[in-house]
Amino acid sequence: MKNLIQAVVVAAALAAPVAVFAQGNAPLTRAQVRAELVELEQAGYNPATGEDPHYPEAIQAAQARVAQQHAVAQAQGVDNSGVGNEAQAAAAAGKPGKMMQPRANDEMKSLYRGH
Repeated sequence: MKNLIQAVVVAAALAAPVAVFAQGNAPLTRAQVRAELVELEQAGYNPATGEDPHYPEAIQAAQARVAQQHAVAQAQGVDNSGVGNEAQAAAAAGKPGKMMQPRANDEMKSLYRGH
């Protein structure tokens, strides 16, 4: 009985990391779907063609062009993941804003003035 429990514990310990990696396929968000559609439209796909008999060929050709653009960008080292990179993060800079100073007569007014 003790060997059986040890075997179950070892099997669970070995299976736990596999279960963690299985969670990687999350469904696409609405923003991701819209971004993909915009990318396909820029590659020449028109979703408003209606009952197009060439639908599969048109979207597959647009997907191939997008995949080729991604491959070229990846080969050049361009980060187009939409997450941001160091250069974009470092570009946002500025000086601290000025704090608002109360007007002289605002300090005299009460919250319940007139009641």
